[in-house]
This record gives sequence, C-alpha cells and structure tokens, in this order.
Amino acid sequence: LWGLLALAGCSQVPPLPDARTPTVERFREAPADRSATGLADAAQRSRLAVDWWSGMNDPVLNQLQNQLALGSPSLQVLAAQTRQAQAALVGAQASLWPSLNLNAGVTRSANQLAAVQGTSYSLSTPLTWQIDLWGQLDAQVQAALSTLEATREDWAAGRRAAQSTLVQTYVSLRTAERQHDALHRAEQAYQKSLDLTLTRHAAGVASGADVEQARNQLASTRAQRIDMQTQVAQLQHAIAVLLGQAPAQMQVPALSEAALKQGPAEPPDLPANIPANLLEQRPDLQAAKRRFEAANAQIGVAQAAFFPSVNFNLSAGYRSRELSNLVNTGNQFWSVGPGVALNLLDFGQRRAARDQAVAARDVALANYRQAVLTAYQQVEDNLVAVVQLKQQEEAQRQAWQAAQRNLDLTQAQYVSGTVSYLNVVTAQTAALTAERTWLDVQSRRWLATNTLMAAGLQF
Repeated sequence: LWGLLALAGCSQVPPLPDARTPTVERFREAPADRSATGLADAAQRSRLAVDWWSGMNDPVLNQLQNQLALGSPSLQVLAAQTRQAQAALVGAQASLWPSLNLNAGVTRSANQLAAVQGTSYSLSTPLTWQIDLWGQLDAQVQAALSTLEATREDWAAGRRAAQSTLVQTYVSLRTAERQHDALHRAEQAYQKSLDLTLTRHAAGVASGADVEQARNQLASTRAQRIDMQTQVAQLQHAIAVLLGQAPAQMQVPALSEAALKQGPAEPPDLPANIPANLLEQRPDLQAAKRRFEAANAQIGVAQAAFFPSVNFNLSAGYRSRELSNLVNTGNQFWSVGPGVALNLLDFGQRRAARDQAVAARDVALANYRQAVLTAYQQVEDNLVAVVQLKQQEEAQRQAWQAAQRNLDLTQAQYVSGTVSYLNVVTAQTAALTAERTWLDVQSRRWLATNTLMAAGLQF
C-alpha cells in the first residue's frame, strides 16, 4: 500500500502545446509622428484605464455607470457563474481526500427450510479513499482551477463590455437628442419660410409651386423629427434595461439648452507609439487562454482512465440482533484493505474520450489564437477610425458652416426676388444634411475612442 502511495500523483496532463500568437511591436495605425497629447497626467491616465468614460466629464454618465455596477442582470449572471466555478473547484479539491460516512441499518431475514427468521441491526462508519495514483483527480483540480480563472476573466470582460455598451448607448442617445434639436430648429425655420412664401403668394410674387415646395419641406422635416424622437425614446429604454430596470422606472435627464449648443466633449487624442503588448492583459484574451489550459488538463483526466483505479477502504462498527445491545464490545466488527479496479474491455470508449479531449484542446487553442487576431483587428480598425474621423469632423464642420452661409445668402436672394424658391429648398436641405452629418461624425469618433479605451489602451 505504501508503495502505491509513493507513486501517487503521477500526472497524465501533457505539456501545453505552443500557444504563441502573432505579436507586433506597435499597432500599424497608431500615430507615430507626434508626441502624446491630451491626457499627460499619469494619475489621470491611471483613472481612465479603469473608468475611461470619465474623460467625457459627464456626471449623468458617471451616475449611470454606478447604477450599472449594482443592477445589471448580465453582470449578476457572470458573478453567479464565477461562484459556480468556485464551488466546482472546491468539489474537485475535496475528491483528493478520504470520505467518511455513517451508516445505520436494520435487516429482516428468514429461512423457510430451517424455519428461522430474525432481525439484525448494524451501525458502521465506512471510510473510502481513492488514491490518486495516476494523477486523474489532480488533473480534474487543474481543469477546475483554470475554468475558475477563465470565469473570473469572463466577469471582468463582461463588466467592461457592459460599461462600453452603456457608453455607446449613452453617446447614441445624446447624438439623437442633438439630431432632434437640429431637426426641431430646421422645422421652425421652415415654418417661417412657409409663412413668408404664403405671404408672397398672396401678394402675387410667389407661385403656387413655391408654396407646395415649402409645405413639402416642412412636412418632410417634421416626419424626420418625429422619427428621431422615437429613437430617443428607444435609446432611453435600452439604457434602463442595461441597468436592470423597466423602462417605465427611469428616465435619463435630457440635455439642457446650453449643452445642446455646446456640443459633445472633445475625445482625448491618441498618444504616440501605443505598445501592442497592452492587449495581452485583456480579460477576454486571458479567459480564452485559461480555457485552453483547462482543456489541456482534461486530456490528463481522460488518459488516467486507462490505468487501474486504487481505493483504500476501512469500515468499523457494530452488528447485533438486539437493538438495545447493539453498541457492545462483543458486537464490534471491522474490515480494512485496498481495492483495485481495471477496465479490461470497453470497445474503445476510453480511447474515444481521450481523442475527444485532445480535439477539444485543439479547438480551445484555435479559439484563443482567433481571439488574439480579432483583438488586433478591432484595435487597428478603431485606431484608423479615430485618426480619420478627427480629420473628417473638422472637414464636415467647415462644410456645415459653408452650407449655413450659403443658406443665409440664398434666403436673402429669394426675398429680393433674384432666385426661385427651389434654390432655398436646396440650400436648406444642404445645410440640414451637413449639420446632421457633422453630429454623426462626432458620435462615431467618440464611439471609436470608447472602443479603444474599453480595450485597455491608456490614452
């Protein structure tokens, strides 16, 4: 027995295969021709690495993030899954130790030939210990531990994903409010244009076609404003559900008139030479790596099944025909000894289980490598988006200003009678489209910046 114990712990878990993934020194789309700007303070960068949305300086968003941490059902699910994995690890660790039971029984027996019958009582405490001679139980503990670590990383990744989704939804909400405001202002301006055209028509200066064009422009803009109002309401509902509340239970405060005029905060600039190794600590990538390790440990569990299982059994207690005299020295019994069990024929079941474990490990490795590549692509896509959208936003702002100046000139020319109302409609449409596109580019720039900061890139 002691010889078997000395061999206990022989691991069947194979060495981890090469899990190297493509590595780069720096991101291709990261700016390298200028120094870092914006968030130069180290303490501020450290804070934004965790609460990156605080760079928007929006107290409403900060409050919503606090509510998300407390009430999000998706985060509660991830927390429960972490506790579940923790319990599975404790169960796997407990299997390494002996189990002790307390058994009590009563048996009624009869022999028809001898005409003998009677009742016997028993009380025993059997102890069973599966000796981990081939490391099967240890492999199960390794798999459970890696699964627990993966689940913890899932929780961290899920928290950042929920926070990022809230930021995206909130930015979309504020953009929709600004779009609604632009349409509302346009609607008021178009109403004045219609009133002016009606007056000119009554005076015989404007034609009936001018009146109908003005009415069409007003009605079309009103329909767009109503549609945008619907989007604002739906985004409000989405935020409420993210926070674990019914839409009727909460309302995000609308932007003030001053905030509407001021516009969104300027996103932080990208620093120069962003190191690509920042991605290594992303929770989703760490979770994929831990699952690969857990799958590798399961191969050891399957491999150990080819060897005999060794158990140590010990039982002691009392057995008597009289309950009142059960616990008595003369009624004591005991048994002790090892047991060995070997599966001689299973028609390839264990081999199939091992092959399945190897294939599952290979799947986990491929998933890990794919997750790394996808993370690189996500960062590169948003890096180029942030750089280009900043330039696009400035160009679009200039386009809107030019369209607004053109509209003022065209309206003045229409009043003086030098151009038709069709010119006014064209100028109004161009000005409104330019402003709405500018707002859309501002939103897309913040969303791309949010994705980068949620990925752990410190600005």
